[in-house]
Amino acid sequence: MNVVNELRQLLGETAVLDANSLRERAAGIWRATEPLAGQALIRPSTTEEVSKALVWCAERGLKVVTQGGLTGLVHGADTDPDCIVLSLERMNAIESIDASQRCAVVQAGVTLQTLQEAAAPHGLMFPLDLGARGSATLGGNAATNAGGNRVIRYGMMRDMVLGAEAVLADGTVINSLSPLIKNNAGYDLKHLFVGSEGTLGVVTRLSLRLREAPVSRDMAFVALDSFDHVKALLRHMDQQLGGGLSAFETLWSDYYQLVTTKPAQSRPPVPHGHDFYVLLEAQGADGELDQQRFKMALESAFEQGLLVDAAVSQSESDCHAFWQIRDDVQQIFQLGTPLFFDVSLPIDRMSAYVDDVRSSLTTTEALAVYVFGHLGDGNLHFGIPLPNDRAAALRPQIEACVYGPLAEFKGSVSAEHGIGLEKKPWLSVSRSPEEIALMKTLKRALDPHNILNPGKIFDV
Repeated sequence: MNVVNELRQLLGETAVLDANSLRERAAGIWRATEPLAGQALIRPSTTEEVSKALVWCAERGLKVVTQGGLTGLVHGADTDPDCIVLSLERMNAIESIDASQRCAVVQAGVTLQTLQEAAAPHGLMFPLDLGARGSATLGGNAATNAGGNRVIRYGMMRDMVLGAEAVLADGTVINSLSPLIKNNAGYDLKHLFVGSEGTLGVVTRLSLRLREAPVSRDMAFVALDSFDHVKALLRHMDQQLGGGLSAFETLWSDYYQLVTTKPAQSRPPVPHGHDFYVLLEAQGADGELDQQRFKMALESAFEQGLLVDAAVSQSESDCHAFWQIRDDVQQIFQLGTPLFFDVSLPIDRMSAYVDDVRSSLTTTEALAVYVFGHLGDGNLHFGIPLPNDRAAALRPQIEACVYGPLAEFKGSVSAEHGIGLEKKPWLSVSRSPEEIALMKTLKRALDPHNILNPGKIFDV
């Protein structure tokens, strides 16, 4: 069987790349020096072509790995020389933006930033936002249930998906592209595919909820001297801003110092020397009133003793600079080969959990532990640099220190990045045997021959 020739006859000459052409592509943004592996890469331009390709692969028992922007962090789109790589890069059209319904219909290969920019002239916004916005695709965002910077106000990607079109392993097209916010007619099938990491079907088109674009943005960087004050400040700002709080990013002192000290480009908006730092963002509809409300909320927080220092944005460039500090994770790469973790747990348990992880890691060769995250929605990130020549060998021990305690703390091994291959051994920390058994039942029902992204999340 000549896989490439047969696929080209099915989809067209330019729609199929052979194995040699694949090797000219990188395996992902975090694996830029590794060539992409596979028998062939197919680039369908329509849902019908995706369907035809999956029928062809299913008949021959060929496994299929769907790829978007390759910005994932858990090896959920890894390939091997035997698989067929399915890229949705040519399905990149925004089909419609309905300002009245406040929704958009997009093909899965559209990048997050492209939709954000297309919504803006309509006075609308697509609120999902993350650092890889320029390359991450909306299909990939749905398949991984992406989170990002403003989950506290707008929710995860799941909360923004009104409807989805997906192709099953046997080529069946499931069209649930409803534009309705409320549609309680039977099972909500789109949720089968959101967060499924390409294991249940290939998401091809999405109906997405848009929001009215905010008129104002107010931000502050504040310093606090206890985690109890961090928790109290979250409730205080959310109450005082009446739902306008859009980000509450918490930086432990070591991470704040790292990203505001040379060779980092940013400088500290508030002095070093405090235990915690919080980036606050609020969005609203009236610039003057919103700014006044934001400042009053900060002032009352000072009066209650929650804050010890604060820097308030005076311009959009200040806002951009504040976010640059939070997002400068590249500084961790200067210290060794970093391992990154994203976990979630109840806010009340976070301080004890971080202390537990730090204590456990004292027995390893970890250089340091940098902690930050979307604390407002219960999400923490760890960045742990390791000696370059020992990172792979130390990884299992580090993972045990980070993931092992989460069951006791009622947490999850994945807040927003998914499971993929990287967290597969730890799925049972966060999911019961009954839950995993049901997941496998769904997988067998929708993909009985296990051709869609096999081996990811769990083994069947």
